[in-house]
Amino acid sequence: MTHIIRPSRPDDLEALYEMAKLTGGGFTNLPPDRAALTAKLNASARAFSRPMEGEIGNDLFVLMLEDAETGRILGTCQIFSRIGGDLPFYSYRLTTLTTHSRELDRTFRNQMLNLVTDLEGSSEVGGLFLHPGARAGGLGMLLARSRYLFIAMHRARFGDRLLAELRGVVDAQGNAPFWDGVAGRFFGMSFRDADEFNALHGNQFIADLMPKNPIYVDMISDEAREAIAVTHESGRPARRMLEAEGFRFENYVDIFDAGPTMIARTDQVKTIAETRPATLAANPAAKGQRALVAAGELQDFRCAVARVETLDDGMLAIDAEAASALKLNPGDRLCWAPR
Repeated sequence: MTHIIRPSRPDDLEALYEMAKLTGGGFTNLPPDRAALTAKLNASARAFSRPMEGEIGNDLFVLMLEDAETGRILGTCQIFSRIGGDLPFYSYRLTTLTTHSRELDRTFRNQMLNLVTDLEGSSEVGGLFLHPGARAGGLGMLLARSRYLFIAMHRARFGDRLLAELRGVVDAQGNAPFWDGVAGRFFGMSFRDADEFNALHGNQFIADLMPKNPIYVDMISDEAREAIAVTHESGRPARRMLEAEGFRFENYVDIFDAGPTMIARTDQVKTIAETRPATLAANPAAKGQRALVAAGELQDFRCAVARVETLDDGMLAIDAEAASALKLNPGDRLCWAPR
């Protein structure tokens, strides 16, 4: 059975909405709201239709995981070409302030949370969701890594730094101890309400109401402090995949739930660095290694796992089933990365 990654379409709305209802909250990039999801699909359509030439824009690319045989949608992911273009992109940065008293002969090291917009101009991968019934067989890996092949094939559309925000600590009732102990005190809103408002209307309200002064970590509640930079249990596999690609935690956390922000240099992301161009050979691969194969520009982009054999002169043979799912013919150009 072959699964493909393809660009989103307007008729993906209901499938996207059904997946959004399964996220359980705290998933800003996939709100269970038809109007917000329609806006995302429209923005994605504009991004895929914008010509390759030109500078980096504020593009949103939504990709869908589809069963090539049945057409059933099993997952989705998103790529933001530039964050902080139109509106500020806020993070908390963890820093340390060291002070010393000669009279007491004591040194104190205090961790502080500083509200910053340091990450503006970066590209972002996010919005990855896999249907609970499809969380096996490497489909999560296909979804995650397809974004890097897309970036490699459209490199001029993305920045030199790539980030991914991981979900922080949120309980079964949708409460976040960090929000309750820090930001929520300045907004008079529950975490669920603030998260939903951010997903639907953006985060300008943060700039309007959030104090700009540094916050001493020792002055907040134990529950809030213990949640800083902790990945939600559902996001731990995603963190491991990010770390395998070369992403690292660099002391930036989300201002809502304090989930860690993972950062990498775009050209040093493992899959991007290993992506190679090739031409499809006439004879299909009968054996060989499994690899990620992608073809097509923008709205014609397709990605799948295939069995491949490298030949002479930049030719690549792939199995017939994958070639059919990717709509490839002998002589077509493609890109691939080892699995």
